[in-house]
Amino acid sequence: MATPPSRAGTKGVPRARREEQILAAATEEFGSRGYAAASLPAVAARVGVTKTLLHQYFGAKQDLYLACLTPVGDRLVAVIRAAVAEGAAAPSAAAPSAAAPSAAGPSAAASSAAAPPAAAGTPLLVLRAIFTALEGRREAWFLVYETSLPPDSEAARRAAEYRVAVNRLAAEGTAGLLAAAGHEDPLDADALNHVWQGLVATLVRWWIKHPDQSPDAMARRCARLFAVAAALAPGAAQGDVPGNLPGGAG
Repeated sequence: MATPPSRAGTKGVPRARREEQILAAATEEFGSRGYAAASLPAVAARVGVTKTLLHQYFGAKQDLYLACLTPVGDRLVAVIRAAVAEGAAAPSAAAPSAAAPSAAGPSAAASSAAAPPAAAGTPLLVLRAIFTALEGRREAWFLVYETSLPPDSEAARRAAEYRVAVNRLAAEGTAGLLAAAGHEDPLDADALNHVWQGLVATLVRWWIKHPDQSPDAMARRCARLFAVAAALAPGAAQGDVPGNLPGGAG
């Protein structure tokens, strides 16, 4: 996933293209090292420009971070919502393995709650959407969950807004899945929400460490893992819990 350093200078490179190069390099730097440890000189070196040029294009470090964060956060929230809508519109016979989207995945699950039959496949749709949205810049996932941002900065505020949006979708989705199965305990919903969000984060981290795994390959892997988890669930054979619940929190 590393962005190879560019030896080309700024001369002859269209501004739009240079901005794309800077944002790609900065996203990788911030995502892999975190805001506090990220180095603007390192970003400049990746692109083959000067630190002064970075400031001319994007301003201060916080401004550059925000320029990287915004498209990532917007895309994640958008694909999660879209995956949820797709899951809600899918026929009840939709196979769980046919879907698979994103980090915002938990949020997507929230909408699917309104359509119990289709809800089972929504978690995988959400995961696939997340993997697809992050492909090419997998470390961008961490920009939304960065903890070293200056607390009073616009970047910190924006990141918090994205997390709230994703968390809300996740909470609604997990509660909806439980309700569809006849379980109304709010503590169950809260626990499942935490499990789902932790699962998504863990899967994304694992995926980042295995760059050879494509989004489709990860979607298929998740479908297999969810199927095994469902089979291991106590009482599943008696119908006490929905077969797709372990992965259906999306």
